Amino acid sequence: MREGYKGTGPGAITPDGCAVELYSRLAVGSEPDIVEAAAPAGARILELGCGVGRMTHPLLERGFTVTAVDESEEMLERVRGARTICSTIEGLDLGERFDVVLLASFLVHAGDVEVRQGMLRTCASHVADGGCVLIQREGADYHVDLPRERVDPSGYTVRIVSAEPVGDGVNSVHVEYDFPDAAWTQTFLARPLTRQQFEGALAEAGLEVAEYLTEDGTWVRAIPAARQAPAA
Repeated sequence: MREGYKGTGPGAITPDGCAVELYSRLAVGSEPDIVEAAAPAGARILELGCGVGRMTHPLLERGFTVTAVDESEEMLERVRGARTICSTIEGLDLGERFDVVLLASFLVHAGDVEVRQGMLRTCASHVADGGCVLIQREGADYHVDLPRERVDPSGYTVRIVSAEPVGDGVNSVHVEYDFPDAAWTQTFLARPLTRQQFEGALAEAGLEVAEYLTEDGTWVRAIPAARQAPAA
């Protein structure tokens, strides 16, 4: 288990505190629709941090070709229909480029700056000419007004209990998941980023924002800075 990360509940727990069985139960949400709208039809997608394939499988159903990467073999065992690679994101070097590189699940908010920098360098080094990187950010209120909870229509409750500062701009976030027959918790480190800080982190990796895809700014289409089209 990574320092500052832990998880409880039935089944295998990954080094960052994720429970494999829990993530197999979580609803998909609108994320695949957002990716589909931003990606070229039939694109080759490199999905970083795919987990059990919660987004992988809907993207395959939409006609995309997906290479799914995760550091957990237990997670990858749940993925069907995609090429799978067991690796950390920051240590990945496939020697290939893809139409779309996908960095979802708020991974860009990694508490360790070097890990975040490595993730974004991986994004930049694997995106094809004319391609894009799709990144999911935390909402502006993610770390405030806690505790708060959301009841999913399928019947489970997600509760963000606390986000406690642990130094250097990093918070320890504690989340609970309650199902009728089981419960899980996850504790992880996350670094809140303002829009300016986020764009600065992209620039360090040679990327820049081409478009904010959602009104709340949580989904972003980025491209290598040298390939940014000039303003009209």
